Amino acid sequence: MTKEIEMEFKNLLTKEEFYRLLKSFHITEKDFSIQKNHYFDTSHFSLKKEAAALRIRELAHRNELTLKKKIEHGVLEINQKIEDKDMKLLIKDSILPEGEVKEAITQIGIPIRDLFHFGSLTTHRAEQEYRGGLLVFDHSFYMDKEDFELEYEVSKWETGKMIFMNLLHQLQIKPKSTDTKIGRLYRARFRNNQ
Repeated sequence: MTKEIEMEFKNLLTKEEFYRLLKSFHITEKDFSIQKNHYFDTSHFSLKKEAAALRIRELAHRNELTLKKKIEHGVLEINQKIEDKDMKLLIKDSILPEGEVKEAITQIGIPIRDLFHFGSLTTHRAEQEYRGGLLVFDHSFYMDKEDFELEYEVSKWETGKMIFMNLLHQLQIKPKSTDTKIGRLYRARFRNNQ
């Protein structure tokens, strides 16, 4: 298990901007990997109300359970590797494995038995080091939608913000207010209930 502070900047892209970026950074199809994200909350979206999110990231050779909680200038992440059987139990029966993630959710005051799987999102992802941070090129699919996104993960907020904004400017990409993946999935999944 690990705890870390995630600082990242993100921008939704048009399909044309995305492929222009791939060309600029010499990213090819072989540079992409596939990950599937499964998201959980209560029927009243208690985690969302606490500015928190719970997901399983399913990768080729491992699964990672992550609780994210917003903090100033970033997100506190608690990560825990889980086995396939634990992933299936959480998705199907809302049984959360023991560990730091379960403890943190309990401390927030959310009953574990109220959690349910409300959707999944598949991302084709490529990554590249860039000026002391990590550029992440994401093409995501969920519900009947797809989107394109550029993220920049950094260790220093102000410096990272300046580098990211300069990059967008250089590439003539308009900065856009960009919600998280779970936020975009939530809107797509529950758009008729709002």
